[in-house]
Amino acid sequence: MTRRNAPKLLTAARPPAHAGQSRPRIGLALAGGGPLGAVYEVGALCALDECLEGIDFTRLHHYVGVSAGGFIAAALANRMTPREISAAFIDGNSEEAFDPSWLMVPAYGEYLRRAAMLPGIAARMAWSLVRKRSALLAIEKLGAALPTGLFSNDEIDRQIARLFNKPGRSNDFRELHTRLTLVATCLDTAEAAPFGRPGWDHVPISKAVQASAALPGLFPPVEIDGVHYVDGALKKTMHASVAMDEGIDLMLCLNPLVPYDTTVDTTADTSADGTARRGAGRRLPRVADGGLPSVLSQTFRSMIHSRMALGMKHYERAYPNTDLILIEPDHRDTELFLANTFSYGQRRRMAEHAYQATRATLRERRAEFSSKLARHGISLRMDVIDDPLRTLARSGEAAEPKALHQAMNDLRGALDVLERLAGQRGANAMPASRFP
Repeated sequence: MTRRNAPKLLTAARPPAHAGQSRPRIGLALAGGGPLGAVYEVGALCALDECLEGIDFTRLHHYVGVSAGGFIAAALANRMTPREISAAFIDGNSEEAFDPSWLMVPAYGEYLRRAAMLPGIAARMAWSLVRKRSALLAIEKLGAALPTGLFSNDEIDRQIARLFNKPGRSNDFRELHTRLTLVATCLDTAEAAPFGRPGWDHVPISKAVQASAALPGLFPPVEIDGVHYVDGALKKTMHASVAMDEGIDLMLCLNPLVPYDTTVDTTADTSADGTARRGAGRRLPRVADGGLPSVLSQTFRSMIHSRMALGMKHYERAYPNTDLILIEPDHRDTELFLANTFSYGQRRRMAEHAYQATRATLRERRAEFSSKLARHGISLRMDVIDDPLRTLARSGEAAEPKALHQAMNDLRGALDVLERLAGQRGANAMPASRFP
């Protein structure tokens, strides 16, 4: 994996703030990004969990989740490991499988409620036409009949409640052994709603996840205690300050959405060990070529990311005793931008992509982060980071025999040499060789 293709990891060095404490206070903030954002965060978290020694991602001081990141934050707070979350959300082969296809069920209830309003709306339209002689005013009356969301999000509440009501877990904020905050936005006031904080912790975790992920237009607002809530990203992208206000020494932030850069691609297809394979210098597809969905995605990503960048600068000034680490994809990551995450095969590949990119970042910046992480009792596992055959799908299995390991390395190197020679002769590059 090349340096340019690895996710960006921004840091701000700070003096230690946990002197005299037995354990540093570590927080994790997960931004939204739909199913694709959740896939990226799961892959990145699996890599961090395996590559960092001295940190348990199921026992952090405070978890903050927004939108799709809320589900992952809630699962971690319920002591589900990144690997268990991957099995449920990415692989779909466990008893706890969470199928994103549930999110594609039309919001029939919302359609019926709006349809029931049509007689009254038709009467008001007729009044506008007859008395005010305004066709424009009459058409405007139709707005109230339009559904507030295309798809139902009720299954989010039901399936997460099923997952968290199992023995050893809880769907109640007050019963958790750590702090969990899931942020939504109050639709009528546009103010942030920090579910899980005092005064907000009576709401079931599953219902808070549903509210935090209610993207306007896609899902209907979620009604809780007579108030409607929508996606938490409407107010802020990360909401990490919820945790830092209570005191955090190290704040890890994951943001899966970045604007797409379609200038000349200096990245290359890569293997598990980060070795460039092919594709360097090729032109990336333009955003407009993808039609309206791509244009809207780029617009949304740009707005979200610019706001988050300003937020990170504010965090550095407002919390000088907190070390900040932001992990996000590369801006030229074509695979993530064009992925269809409603396919199990796509999700596995994207999670693997995020897993390898995160390992590449830790490998390339090992000198910088070894001393920084040591301030919080954390060290890099170089045997895991440098393992060229390690993948998300196989990292939990027994390692291959040493001889086979070396033979596959030698074969990969020979293929690289042949590919470079073929390229120098003007021939088409050999297809990338990927080994499990």
